[in-house]
Amino acid sequence: MSNKVKKNAVRAGAVIAATTAMLLMSSPAFALTRDDGDDPGPGLSVAETLGLYVAAPIILFLVIAGLVMAGDRKSPKQTD
Repeated sequence: MSNKVKKNAVRAGAVIAATTAMLLMSSPAFALTRDDGDDPGPGLSVAETLGLYVAAPIILFLVIAGLVMAGDRKSPKQTD
């Protein structure tokens, strides 16, 4: 094996090892223990979740796009 191939293999192994370690450390098993002062609120319903993560961004996008279009419509057109 050439020196370049060995370097790439070692680099790939290091990336895989680091990624695996991070995934294991952030696994849900560590989330089962509550911290002091941890007081989660009630969960969201399906309608609340869809409204918050789907409808609100779409509405916000449409409002911003409408404001941009309205501002463009009022500005005078320049011709060269």
